Amino acid sequence: MSNIVNLNRYRQKVQTLRIFSAWQRRFRQTFQLNIRLADLPETTLLALARPGDHSAEACHELIMGVLDLGDAAQFSALDDRDKLTVVDTHLFLADHVHFEIMRRLNWLRRHSCLDYPIVSLVRQAIQLRQFCATHAPALAASHPDYPAYSKLIAVEKQVFIRNLINRAIDEYGCRISPPV
Repeated sequence: MSNIVNLNRYRQKVQTLRIFSAWQRRFRQTFQLNIRLADLPETTLLALARPGDHSAEACHELIMGVLDLGDAAQFSALDDRDKLTVVDTHLFLADHVHFEIMRRLNWLRRHSCLDYPIVSLVRQAIQLRQFCATHAPALAASHPDYPAYSKLIAVEKQVFIRNLINRAIDEYGCRISPPV
C-alpha cells in the first residue's frame, strides 16, 4: 500500500503533458496548467507574437492540445468545424499575446484577460471574446500617442491599439535582445 497514487495529481500531469509537451520541446522550458501570458518568459512571448509559421504552429500546438484534437501536424486532417475553432482561438490568443507585449512596454493601462491562465483562454475563448468586446484594452496615458487616442470613440480606440501591434513587437524585440 506504500505506492498510493494521487489520481488528481496524475490526471494533471497527463493533461499538462498532452497540452504542453510540444511547447516544452519548442521553447525548452517547463509549463504548468495555470501559467498565464504574464508569466511567460520574454523570449517565449516574443516568439508567439511575431507573425509567421513558427508562431502559428506553436499556437496550434497549444490549442489542439487543450481541445484534445491531436498535434499540430494533424491540423489539415481536422474537419472544417474544428479547423475554424482552432483558427478563431488562435486569433483570440494572438490578440492577447500582443496586448501582453504592450502591457510589458507600459503602453496599456489595462488588458481584460491578464489574470486568466492560457489554458482557460483557449477553453473559454468564445465566452471571453464576448467579455473582451465590452472590456477592450486601453492605452496608457503615458504613451506618446495618448492625446490622439483620447479623442477617438470606443471602436476607433480598438483599431488604434491594433495598429500599434507591429511597432510594439519591434520595440519589444529590441528591448529583450538589442541590436549589436
